[in-house]
Amino acid sequence: MCRSCATTAAPAETPADRESPDHGLSRRRLLAGLGLGLGLGGLGVNLSAGASTAAAAAAAAATAAAAKNGAWANPALGRFPAGGHYGAPRGGASHAGQDVSNSTGTAVHAAAGGTVVRRSWGGGLPGRTGNALVIAHGNNQYTYYGHLSAYQVALNAKVSAGQRIADMGATGNVTGPHLHFETHSGRLGTTVNPVAFLAARGVDLSGGWSRIDPGASGATVVVIQHLMNRRGHGPAADGSYGSLSVEAVKRFQRSKGLAADGQVGPATWPVLVYTLRQGASGSHVRALQTALNKRGARLAVDGGFGSVTTSAVRAYQSGNRLVADGESGPVTWRALTG
Repeated sequence: MCRSCATTAAPAETPADRESPDHGLSRRRLLAGLGLGLGLGGLGVNLSAGASTAAAAAAAAATAAAAKNGAWANPALGRFPAGGHYGAPRGGASHAGQDVSNSTGTAVHAAAGGTVVRRSWGGGLPGRTGNALVIAHGNNQYTYYGHLSAYQVALNAKVSAGQRIADMGATGNVTGPHLHFETHSGRLGTTVNPVAFLAARGVDLSGGWSRIDPGASGATVVVIQHLMNRRGHGPAADGSYGSLSVEAVKRFQRSKGLAADGQVGPATWPVLVYTLRQGASGSHVRALQTALNKRGARLAVDGGFGSVTTSAVRAYQSGNRLVADGESGPVTWRALTG
């Protein structure tokens, strides 16, 4: 685990560069925020305290649900080492991220889409050592990937959620190979607990199944829709988890004796996926090919599990330190959709 990687004072701002990822709120954003605040305040005058509280709770619930939208992905597979948790003591400071241990060369993936804004020793942040990447995701959110053995993307590269960006390593002040993963919210330098941060977005950093809520969109939704088609429920594989797809999932959940809440999570994924191997064909193979493409495979989504798809499965399994047998069972599906 990390010997350093401590949270210290935030890096100094550089007002000369208004587009710098470290820079605080611009005057325009501050005024916009103030305008929003005044608008809400004015609305609050005409509401009872009870109605205001209920509305706030409903808004918070909607925001929490909308966050499980498939836009985030697990950055690495491995185990949580003792003492590698967020907030663990590091001398006079505390550990700034969560460590995920595995062997050197294990794949490291982008936790969400964005732009690589740092690619340097320690990521240019105080208290960090080793080769590191920082990705800016917009809305003042950043992720940090430390102790890397190799980079797979360039500085200023645009990356997508789930894309392989680096290899796990043991560079810097460490006791063994691992990924030091941080989440920053509000500005670069302000860390939050990455386990809780990702959990709120439907991702289990410890390697469990993802949670995808109604309203989600993107590749993981296409995976779900292809699997539902194979199960005979027939939603269009358009990547939009709207009412028709949600109702299809609820029917499937009821048929399996599950809570019909429309969330595709740890209870639904295991009974939705198939164990697939070379020679299979159909919508469930399209689902697998779509999931592999989210991780950078670049397959034709043709529904045929031939030698090219087998090679892609093996490559993904090998890079993520799974049993590289070319067969997609629950363990491989869980990693791919996490």
